[in-house]
Amino acid sequence: MRPALLFAMAWIAWMVSWLAAAFWSGPTERRATTPSLWLYRIAVLAGAVLLLHSTGRMLGARRLWHVGLEGGYALAGLTWVSLAATWWARIYLGRLWSGAITRKQGHRVVDTGPYAYVRHPIYTGLIAAIWATAAAQATLSGLAGAALLTLGFWLKARFEERFLTAELGAAAYGEYRRRVRMLVAFLPRGDRGSHSQ
Repeated sequence: MRPALLFAMAWIAWMVSWLAAAFWSGPTERRATTPSLWLYRIAVLAGAVLLLHSTGRMLGARRLWHVGLEGGYALAGLTWVSLAATWWARIYLGRLWSGAITRKQGHRVVDTGPYAYVRHPIYTGLIAAIWATAAAQATLSGLAGAALLTLGFWLKARFEERFLTAELGAAAYGEYRRRVRMLVAFLPRGDRGSHSQ
C-alpha cells in the first residue's frame, strides 16, 4: 500500500468517525458568540483547502523536497498515531466535548489522561497530523495550509480558554494552567487559559 493511500485513509476515517460521533455530547448550557470567532474559522477553512492534495495540483505546486518511500511511510504512521491521539482525548473528555466553544452541563476541568500533558490534546494531535501530511506533500500550498490550520487551532484554543475562564471562574483554571501547557508539552510555560478540546 502506497503512503498516499495511507494518508487518504487516515484522514477519511478520522473525518467520517468524528462526524458520526457528533451526537455523543452532553447538553449545551451556553455557547460562545462573538464576531472574532470568525477569525479561527476562516483560518481553518482556508488552511484545509490549501492542504488538500488536489489544491496543490490545481495550483501547479511543485515539490520542495522528496521524503522518499520510507519517509512517506513514517509520516503516514505519524498521521495515524496523531489522529488516534485526538480520539483518545475526545473519548477521555466524554460528553464535555463540543465542536463549538461551549459550556456543557456539568462542565469541569479535566486534567487527567491526555489533559495532564496539554490543555488541548485534540488540537495538538490535529496539528501534528497536519504537519506530517504537509511535510509529505512538500508543496508551498500544503505548508501554507498547515500554517493557517495551526494558527486557526491556536486562535480557537485561546478563545475557548477565555470563554471557559469567564464561564467557570478563573480560580478553577489557575492551578491547571500553571501545571499544564496549552498545546506542546515541552514548550516553556507562559501561556494562560483553560481547555475544552
